[in-house]
Amino acid sequence: MKFLEYYLQTDSFLDFLREFLLGYGYFAMYYVIVITVIYYVIFALSIRHTFPLKRGIQYNRIKKLSGSKHVPPVSLLVPAYNEEVTIIENVRSLLALNYPKYEVIVINDGSKDETFNVMIEEFKLEKINPIVADHIKTKQVRGIYHNPEYPFLYFIDKENGGKADSLNAGINLSHYPLISTIDADSLLEKDALTRIARVYMENPEDTVAVGGNVRIVNSCTVEDGIVKRVRFPKKLLPALQNVEYIKAFLGGRIGWSAINGLIIVSGAFGVFQKDKVIAVKGYRGGYPGEDMNIVIKLHRYCLENKIPYRVAFCPDAVCWTQAPDTYRILSSQRKRWGRGNLKNMIEEGIHMVFRPKYKVFGLLTLPYNIIFETLNPYVRITGLLAILGYWLLTMTDWATLVVFALVNFFSCFILSLGALFIEESAFSRYPKISDLTKMILYSFLMFFGYRQIGVWWRFMGHIDYLRNNNTWGTMVRTNFNK
Repeated sequence: MKFLEYYLQTDSFLDFLREFLLGYGYFAMYYVIVITVIYYVIFALSIRHTFPLKRGIQYNRIKKLSGSKHVPPVSLLVPAYNEEVTIIENVRSLLALNYPKYEVIVINDGSKDETFNVMIEEFKLEKINPIVADHIKTKQVRGIYHNPEYPFLYFIDKENGGKADSLNAGINLSHYPLISTIDADSLLEKDALTRIARVYMENPEDTVAVGGNVRIVNSCTVEDGIVKRVRFPKKLLPALQNVEYIKAFLGGRIGWSAINGLIIVSGAFGVFQKDKVIAVKGYRGGYPGEDMNIVIKLHRYCLENKIPYRVAFCPDAVCWTQAPDTYRILSSQRKRWGRGNLKNMIEEGIHMVFRPKYKVFGLLTLPYNIIFETLNPYVRITGLLAILGYWLLTMTDWATLVVFALVNFFSCFILSLGALFIEESAFSRYPKISDLTKMILYSFLMFFGYRQIGVWWRFMGHIDYLRNNNTWGTMVRTNFNK
């Protein structure tokens, strides 16, 4: 009705459209300014906490710690669905860890390929009947397998129920107070578990979760489950994902961890207090973003029950994972991430946002995620339509648009360079100068198509959510050395 009244008063739809676009322009400008300021604040926190981390890495006696009886035992949970290509290398890497006391529990989630047979044959496993707790209800377990020659390895064969259901089945069998989740297409460095345990031991009572750093294994040389030679990915898509991961983990998660505002511990590698995970009823099924979901539930549980806690990040505990190297698989993964993020915000985050009792998580982390991550595709898409409108209505010129685009580009590019600075100054995983040059080059190239198509994938993930599409999507594994 107001629209009609306005139209009648001015008798000019174009005038109304111009004013609308002008108002949208102010909104977009403030949106970009606020998100950029938040990016830089988080990045500044990351930089500030990088140097203490660097000193800790240099002087910490990891080798001595790896043999200490004071290091807490950990149950490593490895959900596996159709992982016949990578599962043996993965398990061998876990069995070779430098860690005093741990167990590896592989959960075969009703795989349709040869995952079950290759595990049974490789490790000569036989069916056993151990005592299994019933902390969390899961799909039917068809059998549990073990070989005394590998006393720390257990293999669960169960009906298909999804990744969350597999993790819950692993929790029921686990024997130790700490659990660690590890993807079957990933490899842990030998000291990774010790490094992440060190962070936990700094404050064992309050630390409910610690996330590890995830790096891209594509093009690296792997022998017996160990990354022997680190190389920058040769293919385009893994290379772009490599610089994207470095920015997200080193430029973002260190900073969010510093203010106890982490919203996700990557499913590829993280450590959790088992009793807290059981207290929140374990991993929730039907969630493509089960790793984000469990962290949100832990925040909520601790804050509502006034339990002192922290969710930390350990950047030097490294897990190497396979990145999708085809458009089809990458788009499937990113749509799933977008769907999972939206589902988590609607069904979990919305209950905590802007409520002071949820402290930093409710007042900063969730508003940031909803406004600047979840709703980002809509702002981007409408922004493009608005630019088209400005041009059609002669409200601006190309010079102004180019200046705006360049300011936006360089503000983001500087953050990418900052993340590379953290990488080189504190961790230096890539020994060649040429690798650093490639990282700078791909940090530049990702603004020309890759980021834009990423917004589209996220939007399509939201469409999948509205269509109630809960499929996992296709993930094709390859040998680690390909």
